[in-house]
Amino acid sequence: MEAPMTSPSGISTEEARANLHCRGPEVYELLARAGRLTRERRGTQVHLCAIVNARSGDCDQDCAFCSQSKRSGADIEHYGLLEAQQIVDAGREAADFGAHRFSVVTSGGAVRRADHLDRVCGALAEVRTTTSVQTCASLGLLDAEGLARLRDSGVTRYHHNLETAESHWEHICTTRPWADSLVTIRAAQEAGMELCVGGIFGMGESTDQRVELLESIRGLKVESVPLNFLHPIHGTPLAHLAELTPFDCLKIIAVARLMMPDSEIRICGGREHNLRDLQSWILLAGVDGLMIGDYLTTAGRTVSDDLRMIRDAGLIPDLPGGFE
Repeated sequence: MEAPMTSPSGISTEEARANLHCRGPEVYELLARAGRLTRERRGTQVHLCAIVNARSGDCDQDCAFCSQSKRSGADIEHYGLLEAQQIVDAGREAADFGAHRFSVVTSGGAVRRADHLDRVCGALAEVRTTTSVQTCASLGLLDAEGLARLRDSGVTRYHHNLETAESHWEHICTTRPWADSLVTIRAAQEAGMELCVGGIFGMGESTDQRVELLESIRGLKVESVPLNFLHPIHGTPLAHLAELTPFDCLKIIAVARLMMPDSEIRICGGREHNLRDLQSWILLAGVDGLMIGDYLTTAGRTVSDDLRMIRDAGLIPDLPGGFE
């Protein structure tokens, strides 16, 4: 059966819901359709990024999924903001790994202290001028002034996830309204920065709420959409959840691609845990971006394994110039 055409603005909400409910042979047809669209609209390159957890734990937010939140009892490392040279060293290491983008990520509602923001901006400016990587930041609910300072230091993209559907937010976080994220995202856009906005799937949300989240992201017209799959961590309120199968993850990826044909669909946390032996299938289901290395408080695969996975799929890792 010939697959329906995908409009420039992507498939409808109704079709997205139907696709997430598909079973059997229809799943393979969905993945093939999303894979073809990705290669047609996004080419054969897979864009790589890496992060540094620059401030860990002791967060003032109560997000149920996060090992760093104030209601988490997870056994993680706690430390304040890294020194500038530590951030620079992490950026250079990311460049050595072959990452095209490097991002500083911090726990907490926002980096509010002026000297801390100065430290991050200075470190990222040095990374930008001494390596071939593009610099990004994920520093929470920054205001327009803070975002402008990041932009002026050479940061081209700001990352801020919506995490989950607005209708599911009360089950995930109670310390701030869901809409606060929209204020930061729009302020970053107004500052002239690209946006990386996604969420986490498998946190007890319904299928309709998964589409609701993707619709919210689509409405923001962001450049990059990072998809995460819950990796339950002992000591967090969601430690008991194990909702996602590999096919659930692949269908979410395919639907995200079909809804947002021209955005980068990037896979980040939880892929090793949830996709298991089908991890390489993400490259056939709509992905054109990948986080390499470790995540915030959980370990990732080796970079060499990810590069081999990309090449084995007949695709090209988007490595900095001169990197083999």
